[in-house]
Amino acid sequence: MYHKLTTKLFKLFTGELAATIVFAMVWIMYLNTYEWTKPYLTSLGTLFAFFLLEFLLLQGSYYWFLKWRQAKRRNFSFLPKNKLKLFTAFKKLNILLLGIGFGILLYKLFYFSNVFYWLLFLYLFALVEYINYYHVRLSYQTREVIEELKRHRRFRSSKLAEELKNK
Repeated sequence: MYHKLTTKLFKLFTGELAATIVFAMVWIMYLNTYEWTKPYLTSLGTLFAFFLLEFLLLQGSYYWFLKWRQAKRRNFSFLPKNKLKLFTAFKKLNILLLGIGFGILLYKLFYFSNVFYWLLFLYLFALVEYINYYHVRLSYQTREVIEELKRHRRFRSSKLAEELKNK
């Protein structure tokens, strides 16, 4: 059980970190390779949404890293108070950034630019990541979790949301 848990936590934190790195590398590769992508990838709105997504992925990676490090020490309690305060600050900052992103999205919709759909995709991706980390568990669904969802008709709280609620 211990080995299975530490392996799962290791995969979670390295997976989130790898996604962050790969997304940035693909972004840069497309910028340098395809001239037609420059307006889409360099507009202020899409850059903001992309950095917001990357920031959220790094938070997820950091959370899973902390949980992995705790599990390696056979400590299965909540994160220390100072780390929970950090994630509380991240949550507040995320809400502010999502609000700014929503404003940018509305502006781009009103002035319908050619980057609107790309911006919408990135913004929604960031929003889903925020919800997944700070509210309800949307990813890594197991068969048991899906069965529970069918029975109770609601999603399970995310691990981080549970920890922040009990701090």
